[in-house]
Amino acid sequence: KDSLMFCAAFIYQPGEYDSEFHRLNDIIQAAAEAMPSYLGVESWQSADGRLKNATYYWSDLAALKEFSMHPSHLEAKRNYARWYQGYHIVISEVIRSYGDGKFPHITPTNNR
Repeated sequence: KDSLMFCAAFIYQPGEYDSEFHRLNDIIQAAAEAMPSYLGVESWQSADGRLKNATYYWSDLAALKEFSMHPSHLEAKRNYARWYQGYHIVISEVIRSYGDGKFPHITPTNNR
């Protein structure tokens, strides 16, 4: 049986970051990493560098929802316009993951 996995893709257009951004970002990342169902993150940017994408992987949708309600995460959400020119979130369930196995990936490769 395939194990469940979920991703939250945070696609954003960066703005100006300040010390408050970095403080909250560090707290939020530590909170995610402390949750047993947090599996990892991978980041990408568009070819022109205008958009970035941080995709966070979770084994439990309820934990992802809990993470989204963390007080520092809520504070960052309230103030997002200070640091981002825009954003879009995509929450999805991983239904398949495979490759040639030549490099490691967060998702399992045995559920083809």
